[in-house]
Amino acid sequence: MQEIAIVDYGMGNVRSVQKALEYVAPNEHIFLSNDVDLIANADRVVFPGQGAIGACMQALNNHNLLEVIKQSAQEKPFLGICLGLQLLFDHCQENGGVAGLSLLPGEVVHFPKSELKIPHMGWNSVNQVAKHPLWHNIDNNSRFYSVHSYFVKTTDDEIISASSNYGIDFTCAVAKNNLFAVQFHPEKSQHDGLQLLKNFVNWHP
Repeated sequence: MQEIAIVDYGMGNVRSVQKALEYVAPNEHIFLSNDVDLIANADRVVFPGQGAIGACMQALNNHNLLEVIKQSAQEKPFLGICLGLQLLFDHCQENGGVAGLSLLPGEVVHFPKSELKIPHMGWNSVNQVAKHPLWHNIDNNSRFYSVHSYFVKTTDDEIISASSNYGIDFTCAVAKNNLFAVQFHPEKSQHDGLQLLKNFVNWHP
């Protein structure tokens, strides 16, 4: 039985992530935690997040979770979701500018002004620009559910795993070694989202 920790720092729809993982992996031990030791000793780590990035970083600091997240993202199968993607990068424009974890190179920027509604909310096609085990049994251009006003601009094209379009093309999934992170919400994306979570549980980087 695998120990799969979902980082719980008081923000994000962590219960939905937990229920979705339990559905696709009923024989694994899936738990919410802000305990550094439990997260450090887990076999896999999921890092979800919703809301403002400044408050998110403050909550992570308050729970002393920054180092264990960095360590997990470098050492074991690791899945970032929504803010859990954005926080992996160097910097975000939100809240007057917030430093990220600098695990991946790039910046998180606001969607440009246009006639499109911001935040980007709803279903959107995901173009798989690079093969990856987490896309197993998921058709290219499958639709996933997103809610966000900011998106990642990375300086390393090699980590881009998928893109979407909302007025502009933007990166919606990245992958590097044992790390995979998505802008969309697999736990809210029905069959394909559940398949991605199942692929994560079975992934051996």
